Amino acid sequence: MSRQLITFQIGEQILGVDIMAIREIRAWSPATPLPNVPPHVRGVVNLRGIVLPVLDLSHRLGWGMTDPSARHVIIVVRIGEQLQGLIVDAVNDIVTVPDDGMQPLPDIGETPAAQFLEGLATIDQRLILVLALERLIDSTMALPDAA
Repeated sequence: MSRQLITFQIGEQILGVDIMAIREIRAWSPATPLPNVPPHVRGVVNLRGIVLPVLDLSHRLGWGMTDPSARHVIIVVRIGEQLQGLIVDAVNDIVTVPDDGMQPLPDIGETPAAQFLEGLATIDQRLILVLALERLIDSTMALPDAA
């Protein structure tokens, strides 16, 4: 069975997440910082009465901190039972990946981003990095403690 992805950009990279995980796409609004959270957690925003954690996806993937501006977007996704916001540069489109369109990551060793990726999809000669959302949150929930 084919699956649909919402694609978006971080820098020149095109990434995708399963469309069923998307709850909404909203314009950038500054997040209220929280103390003692990992650096990729930019803070929280109020989403119609719900406190929404906002993750800097670029930083989480090891690609550097995002300097958010009005052109950035927050993609609200459901990971498990919790809503999370992901800061991205821009949302592109919806694509359909056929059954045989997903490929595993090549064995390139341990890279920060690889642990958060489910695989690769090629659509119209574009390579899309498909995120494994549940992996983003696993270590997000653990607050840093004494090192």
